[in-house]
Amino acid sequence: MSNQYVFPFGQPVLPISQSDRSRKRVFVLGVYASAVHARWVDPNGRTIITALAVASEPSIFWRGEGANALIAEIVVPNEVGNLEPASATLNGPSGRALDECFLHPLGLSRNQTWLCDLVPHSCMNDRQATAIENKYMPLVERGLVPKPHWPRVPNQLANPSRVLEIERELLDSGAEVIITLGDQPLRWFTQRYGSRVRLATYGKGEQEYGQLHPIEVQGKQLKVLPLVHPRHAAGLGGHSPVWRKIHQSWVKKVAPEILGW
Repeated sequence: MSNQYVFPFGQPVLPISQSDRSRKRVFVLGVYASAVHARWVDPNGRTIITALAVASEPSIFWRGEGANALIAEIVVPNEVGNLEPASATLNGPSGRALDECFLHPLGLSRNQTWLCDLVPHSCMNDRQATAIENKYMPLVERGLVPKPHWPRVPNQLANPSRVLEIERELLDSGAEVIITLGDQPLRWFTQRYGSRVRLATYGKGEQEYGQLHPIEVQGKQLKVLPLVHPRHAAGLGGHSPVWRKIHQSWVKKVAPEILGW
């Protein structure tokens, strides 16, 4: 990824990937990396933006630890206010959901898991784009803060080159099971190797959701375990109550035995 990308207030948008490259039992594929979020307040302490992405996560599927120190390192001109820690729930929610709603129910730890995203860096969603345009860009025009260059969520979440990169990571991991989080990893990666394109097509019943299905990657026989996106599993913003209930049932009744380890 080009190093020209920067967040508001100038921190670089960095590629985030698995740091421990030893062989693992399971490979988890998400959508795109999150970011460190801060509350931006004006010089009088009034909130300008409640949760502004200001830095890359320090690790893939970060749990939010150390957010205050990361935010404190960012230099903000006095005349435009200050950055304070955002609500604790806004930093690392997907990482905490991964552990609590997926890995732990399966009897897994991070040490046994290789983590990957379709897009290996943070992306700007529509809500952040609107907030930046309305609140931050006027200060850019006045020369008070650096201009951000933060990529939007791409229409193509994994081009052929990125698919090959993920494939190499998967084979290097040694994992025999690949867990997909939501529809997008199925659509953009595993369907190329024999999985279905959407989670719902596997079914929502107790004997259907969260089961193992065979796929073949470069001649290697693997299993795909299609599960919901972390926001549904943990009941985060914009979640589906239906999918959350289905996943909660899976956590109690299926997850403890599904891997058979």
